[in-house]
Amino acid sequence: MDVLLQQIINGLVMGSMYALVALGYTMVYGIINLINFAHGEVLMVAALTSWTVIGMMKEALPTAPGWVILIIALLIACVVAAVLNFAIEKVAYRPLRNSPKLAPLITAIGMSILLQTLAMIIWKPNYKAYPTLLSNEPIDIAGAVISPTQVMILGVTAVSLALLMWLVNSTKLGRAMRATAENPGVASLMGVKPDTVISATFIIGAVLAAIAGVMYASNYGTAHHAMGFLPGLKAFTAAVFGGIGNLGGAVVGGILLGLIESIGSGYIGELTGGVLGSHYADIFAFIVLIFVLTLRPSGLMGERVADRA
Repeated sequence: MDVLLQQIINGLVMGSMYALVALGYTMVYGIINLINFAHGEVLMVAALTSWTVIGMMKEALPTAPGWVILIIALLIACVVAAVLNFAIEKVAYRPLRNSPKLAPLITAIGMSILLQTLAMIIWKPNYKAYPTLLSNEPIDIAGAVISPTQVMILGVTAVSLALLMWLVNSTKLGRAMRATAENPGVASLMGVKPDTVISATFIIGAVLAAIAGVMYASNYGTAHHAMGFLPGLKAFTAAVFGGIGNLGGAVVGGILLGLIESIGSGYIGELTGGVLGSHYADIFAFIVLIFVLTLRPSGLMGERVADRA
């Protein structure tokens, strides 16, 4: 039971990060039917930006509390990620909005490779040790342990998800986003500016990815130019798992994917007689994904994309 509880805690931490990134995928897809494959690289740029800011602040303010440095680094990373995603949408996606679906898809993949290459040039290809800014003292929970950094990750994720749901369901911008997703032409006749709404959606998605990137680097203690690929791929998988275009589905898919991956890594050795180790945990996640999509192609909570006239 101790091992199971520990894997559940690890899975919730991992799944919460997947959920934040998956929301960026699903919001963009729900409005313009585009998979932004550069989204994982936005996470990477935010993590490396925060690493740079933390290093600069530690030199300039050596006595500053770690949590203050982390908050400032997170805010700056969110701004950089938002500006980057806004520019990506305006330069790479907007001119191709009415093109065949294959064109923006290829552009998204190209943008992902471009951002990885630029990050490698700017930050160099070596792995960076991400500093630990919070206490290392583990918290005991019925035999399992959770670190203050992981508690912070769960808390920040919960607050971020609550704010996003409030924004989408209870604000003027949220209504404009839902109207644009339903029918951009009719929404524009009602005073909504689809281009502005789409840009705002990319900015919101970038902020969520930046939060996930900083938390991911803090949890694993490292950052590098290729770190966004695998979390981005898994977050996209989570979005499909829960139901692409469905905000609730992205959250459920992300958390379930994290739990499946974590619990699978804890028991895969026993289940396979030692043939497979914990580094094969991805097998479980994708087997479950294939099984779910075979039975329910629209995902667990159903795809939510409007049929446009």
